[in-house]
Amino acid sequence: MAAEAVIKVVALCGSLREASYNRGLLNAAMEICKDSIKGMEIEYVDLSLLPFTNEDLEVNGTYPSEVEVFRKKIEEADCFLFASPEYNYSVTAPLKNAIDWASRPPNVWADKSAAIVSAGGNFGGGRAHYHLRQIGIYIDLHFINKPELFVFAFESPPKFDSNGVLIHEETKHKLRSVLLALQAFALRLKSQV
Repeated sequence: MAAEAVIKVVALCGSLREASYNRGLLNAAMEICKDSIKGMEIEYVDLSLLPFTNEDLEVNGTYPSEVEVFRKKIEEADCFLFASPEYNYSVTAPLKNAIDWASRPPNVWADKSAAIVSAGGNFGGGRAHYHLRQIGIYIDLHFINKPELFVFAFESPPKFDSNGVLIHEETKHKLRSVLLALQAFALRLKSQV
């Protein structure tokens, strides 16, 4: 009997705030995956350790040690789960910085799948989703199309507790659907290699 393929997911949060709702979505995704999705493992990777992108930090084709560690995680992943609030109609600076470091030669995002989830006000972070999709085109990252998950974090009923923990069951169900779609798409892309 063949071993079941394990999809390795790197989870990246655009918010650095400890009780971030977007981080809460990633924590919930890791729990859901561990409890009810076989063949998929999610690892959270902290973006706060990365220096600002600066070509002066590149020496003889190498990057600062924190960047090298980050790039290795991205390179070894099968796919990605992004969670980011929307800042000024776009993705956050920490997330864009991470994307830029991993796209430096050689681009380690290329030909992998990804999904985006977000929590926030107004559009629930939706404009950041669309901007991230545009960035993905240039770095050859392939996003699932559906389902999309925009959590309207400040509307009743409450979606998160005061520590940023996702408590809303319907949102958890939708998040699970996103994870299953990401897993299926990642498996499909891997089979074409």
